[in-house]
Amino acid sequence: MEEDQHAHDHHDSLPTLAIGAIGVVFGDIGTSPLYALKESFIGHHPLAVDRAHIFGVLSLIFWTMMLVVTVKYVFVILRADNKGEGGSLALLALINRTLGQNRWSAAIAMLGVIATALFYGDAIITPAISVLSAVEGLTVVQAGLTPLVLPITIVILIGLFAIQSRGTASVGKLFGPVMLVYFAVLAVLGLVCIARAPEILWALNPAYAVDFFLIDPKLAFLALGSVVLAVTGAEALYADMGHFGRKAISISWLYAAFPCLMLNYLGQSALLLHDPAAVANPFFLMAPDWARLPLVILATLATVIASQAVISGAFSVTQQAVQLGFLPRLRILHTSAKAAGQIYVPLVNWGLLILVILLALGFKSSGNLAAAYGIAVTGTMFITACMLGVLTFAVWKWPPVVAAIVTGSFLVIDGLYFASNVTKIPDGGWFPLLVAAIAFTLLTTWATGRRLVRERLHEGAIPVEMFIKSAGQSVQRVSGTAVFLASTVDDIPPSLLHNLKHNRVLHERVVVLTVAIEQVPHVGGARAMVTDLGQGFYRIVLRYGFMEEIDIPAELARITSAGAPFKTMDTSYFLARQTLIASGRPGMAIWREKLFAWMVRNAESAMEFFKLPTNRVVELGSQLEI
Repeated sequence: MEEDQHAHDHHDSLPTLAIGAIGVVFGDIGTSPLYALKESFIGHHPLAVDRAHIFGVLSLIFWTMMLVVTVKYVFVILRADNKGEGGSLALLALINRTLGQNRWSAAIAMLGVIATALFYGDAIITPAISVLSAVEGLTVVQAGLTPLVLPITIVILIGLFAIQSRGTASVGKLFGPVMLVYFAVLAVLGLVCIARAPEILWALNPAYAVDFFLIDPKLAFLALGSVVLAVTGAEALYADMGHFGRKAISISWLYAAFPCLMLNYLGQSALLLHDPAAVANPFFLMAPDWARLPLVILATLATVIASQAVISGAFSVTQQAVQLGFLPRLRILHTSAKAAGQIYVPLVNWGLLILVILLALGFKSSGNLAAAYGIAVTGTMFITACMLGVLTFAVWKWPPVVAAIVTGSFLVIDGLYFASNVTKIPDGGWFPLLVAAIAFTLLTTWATGRRLVRERLHEGAIPVEMFIKSAGQSVQRVSGTAVFLASTVDDIPPSLLHNLKHNRVLHERVVVLTVAIEQVPHVGGARAMVTDLGQGFYRIVLRYGFMEEIDIPAELARITSAGAPFKTMDTSYFLARQTLIASGRPGMAIWREKLFAWMVRNAESAMEFFKLPTNRVVELGSQLEI
C-alpha cells in the first residue's frame, strides 16, 4: 500500500495526524447525535417511545455504524486510494487509469459524476442542519429563546463563510482539540445515563433490530431513513484521506470517534427508557441543568467545525473537477504557503452561503431539514458501493465469489437505506436532488462541450509536420520565443495559424505547449516532455496531477533541452479565445450548447489560471460552431 507515504507527504507524527483527523474528518458524523435518534422517533414517521422501539432503533444505529462506516469504509474503501487521494473523482480516475477505455468506461464515468453532483447537494444541507440543531439547544435551556434560534444560526453561518478567504490554517489547529473535548463530553454524558439503565447495553444485539422489522416492517423500513442520519459524513473518511492518510483516519475512528458516538447513543436511549418525554431533545436533556448552556456552546463549535470540513471538501472536489475537465477554469486561491491542499474558491464559497441561508430560512428547523438530509448521502454511498464492485472484480481482481459477496452485501445495505430515503422526497428530499441535477447538468455539459470543441478544431486542423515543412522555410522569422497553447499534441493550435495569417511572421523559436492532466493526484518524476521538431519548432507537454497547481512560466524556466533558456522578457504567450456559436449540428441540444457557451465566457482566463505574465500574453479571437 502506498497511501501512507503519500498522506500528502505529511511529516507529522501519527498521533498528530489522528488528532487532526478527529477535527476535520469526523466533524459531520460527530454532530449526528444532535438529531439522529430524535428524528427516528419524532420525525416524519413517528415511533412509539417504548422499550421495543428504543432497542430496535438503537440496534439499527449500532449495526449501521458497524457495517457502513467500520467495515465498508474503514476496512475496505480506504484501501482504494489513488496515490494517497480518496473521494469519488479520485476513485473514478483510479479505475480509468487501471482499466483504460473499455465498454464500461462511460457508465463508470457517469457514476463518478453523479456521486460528485450529489456531494454538492449534501454540502449545502450539512452546515444548515448541524448549526441549526446545535443552536436549537437554547430552547432546552429556556423555551423563550425559540425566536432567536434562526437569526443566531444565520449570523454563525455568515461568519463561517466570511472567514474562508483568510484560510483556516490558524483556526484549524484548534479543531482537533475542540473535537476531542466534544467527543469526550459525548462519552461522559452517555456513561452517566447508561449507569442509570445498564440494561440498554443488550440493544447491541442484532436480534432487536430484526425484531423491530418483524413487529412493524413498514415503520422499520421508514425508520431507516432517520437511522442513516447517524452515519452522514461517512463519505468524508474517504474524501479526506489525502490529508491524513489511511492509518490516522482508521485509528481515530476505531479508538476515539466510534466508541464515543456509541456511548452517547446508548446514553440517549437509556434516558428515553426512563423518561419518554425527553424525546423532544434527548441530546441536551442528558445533561444536568447547569451544564446545558455550556453544552450548547460546545455543540455549536463542533457543528461549525463540521461545516468547515464540508466547505473545504467542496473546494477540493471543485478543484479536482476543474483539472479533470468536468468544470470550466475557476478562480482558485491558495490560502497557505505551506499546505498545498488549503484552497479557497470564491464562486463556490458565496454560492454555498446563499443556498445554505435560503435553506435555513425555508425549512426553519433541523427537524424539517432532516427530511431533506439523507437522500444525497445514501445516493453517494450506493454509487461508491457500485464502484467498489468494479474495483474488487476488475482492479484488485479478488476471487469472484469473495468480490460478489462483499459488493452484494454493501449494495443491499446501501440500497435499503437509499430506498427508505426516497420516501422523504416530497417532504424535502427534492432539494438536494434538485441541486444535484443542476450540478450534474453543468458537469456533463462542460465535459461534452469540450469534447465537441476538440472535434470541431481537429476537423480543420493541420498536422504539425506538414505545417513546419510548408511554413518553416518560407516565412520571415523574428527574434524571441513564441509559446502557443494547444489542447492536443497532434495538431497546430488555431492561435498559431491566426498569428501567421495576420502578422505573417514566426518567432525564431516556436513552442507548441500542451498541459496534460494525468489520472493521479501528483505527478512524480520529470514533468516536461520536450520534442525537437526541427527548424526552431518544439513540442512541449507538461504533465500535472489533478490536485496540483499549474504554473507554466515556472516549469518553462526549468527546461534546458529546448534550445536557449526561456527568458520572461523574450517569451510571448499566444492564446486562442473562441467565441462559440450554438448550431443545429449533432452533438448537444441547443440549450446545452448555449449553456456551454455561457460557461466558456465566464471561465477564469487561461492567462490567470496558468499564471502567465499579463504583459506577455496575446489573445487571438475566432468563432467556432458547435
